[in-house]
Amino acid sequence: MNKYLLDSFALLRFLQKEPGNEPVKAILDDAQCGKACAMLNVINMGEIIYTVQRRFGLQYKLDVVMNINRLGIVILPATNDCVFRAAELKARFAMSYADTFVVASALEHDATVVTGDPEFLQVESLVKILWI
Repeated sequence: MNKYLLDSFALLRFLQKEPGNEPVKAILDDAQCGKACAMLNVINMGEIIYTVQRRFGLQYKLDVVMNINRLGIVILPATNDCVFRAAELKARFAMSYADTFVVASALEHDATVVTGDPEFLQVESLVKILWI
C-alpha cells in the first residue's frame, strides 16, 4: 500500500480547490478505499487550522477541521522521537519547523511527502516527494 505524508501546502491546495489539488484528491480517494494511507502530522494540522482561521475566519476553520476528519487522513502524533528528529532537521536545513515534522514523519513511516513547497527541494535526498 502506498503511504503519503501530506504537507499543509498540499492539503490547503485540495481544500481550496487550487491548482495542484488533483493529485491530493486522488490520494484521498485511494485512502478512503483502502488503497493508500494518507497521513498528516498533528503539528501540520495545527498549521492548517491557524492558516485557515486567519484567512477565512472561525466558521470556515471549523468546516475544514470537520472535513479533514471525514477524509480518512491518519493524524500522527508529535511523539518525542518525532520532535527530536524534527529538531535535528531544523538544525541542518533552512526549513520551517512545521515542515521538519513532515520530513520526520515521512522518514518514520517510509512515506512519500506530498507538497509543492520549494523548501522541500533541500531534502529530496532524504525522502521521496510527490510534487504538486
